[in-house]
Amino acid sequence: MASEIRDINLAESGYRKLEWVRRNCDLLRMLYDDFSREKPFAGKKIALSVHLEAKTGFLCQVLAAGGAQMYVTGSNPLSTQDDVAAALVKDGLEVHAWYDCNPEEYERHIKAVLTPGPNIIIDDGGDLVHMMHTELTDLIPGVIGGCEETTTGIIRLEAMNRAGKLKFPMVRVNNADCKHLFDNRYGTGQSVWDGINRTTNLIVAGKRVVVAGYGWCGKGTAMRAKGLGARVIVTEIDPIKAIEAVMDGFDVMPMKEAAKVGDFFVTVTGCDKVIDEEDFMEMKDGAILCNAGHFDCEIDMARLREIAVDSTPMRNNIMGYKLKNGNTLYVLGEGRLVNLACGDGHPAEIMDMSFAIQALSAKYLVEHAAELKEKLIDVPREVDLDVALRKLKFLGKEIDVLTPEQEAYLNKSL
Repeated sequence: MASEIRDINLAESGYRKLEWVRRNCDLLRMLYDDFSREKPFAGKKIALSVHLEAKTGFLCQVLAAGGAQMYVTGSNPLSTQDDVAAALVKDGLEVHAWYDCNPEEYERHIKAVLTPGPNIIIDDGGDLVHMMHTELTDLIPGVIGGCEETTTGIIRLEAMNRAGKLKFPMVRVNNADCKHLFDNRYGTGQSVWDGINRTTNLIVAGKRVVVAGYGWCGKGTAMRAKGLGARVIVTEIDPIKAIEAVMDGFDVMPMKEAAKVGDFFVTVTGCDKVIDEEDFMEMKDGAILCNAGHFDCEIDMARLREIAVDSTPMRNNIMGYKLKNGNTLYVLGEGRLVNLACGDGHPAEIMDMSFAIQALSAKYLVEHAAELKEKLIDVPREVDLDVALRKLKFLGKEIDVLTPEQEAYLNKSL
């Protein structure tokens, strides 16, 4: 099947972006060299659905260097960069994606990368796995396993597994320490505010920022907001995380109360309708709403569009919705991932660790295919530690090593 992209003539711009990422991703550059020699994916087909920008593009090049036949699409309609997609096609990869695809096109692209019959799936949010289990079940016997990038996707996988519906092993990449501790916290924290600031061009200092959800992504978002001078409010459903937010110096209250005072709202929960009609009607004129969770359902955009008496584009990626009470709410990036719809996503050095974990987890699946019994697999601890040690070396840092006597002391029995 031929690739389906916007414009192959954009490739030169895409190559420049890929080269910048290559220069700033030490781990992936190392894996590119290793995989080029070892060819761990020789004869294997990999279907990949991740936010299709330059960091993902370099991951695709790394896997292709390892001998994989790559079938690539995006995991969000507003995060695909058409020039990166063009560069990958020029490199001989099959790509089905373009920026701002409609729901029918998005589904067609997902199906197109699965139709060749993948051996490995690399997913971000669970759309590839979902389609394999609902529409393309005849291809399941050819799947060795897959890797899931994000919290939302793991939630979907765990639900499938509990119901006994997950038919092949999936590695929970997001659960690796070298992924969520850095990608979710520092990557999300920085890239969310990069997206908000470049889109709104408004001051954050002195404003009330409401962060919905205090997982690792929420922690990073709140921490960066505090660093920008905001007064931060956290909303939560987990009492333990709520206490943690309080002890980190943030106010905690229900969304119904936060809606009355917030200037900026950032949802980071992975849940549905975190901000709903009741909240919209409580918000003050000029409130700015955005989402940093995976899907565009955390802010109830369907209902907001229904109840708005008028909608007006204000700036690129800012839509104003006027309500019957006279107030106007401003939504960034159509309620989709603000760090990608309104920015370039996580910094390259952060995704270097996350995608190194992805690549090594895919290699692990191929090497241990005959031994895989469980349907949900954690990243092997040795992989996590190997990535961390290599990253430390690239950062020019060293750590202590236990002496044999210290190891014996720590491991002695009572």
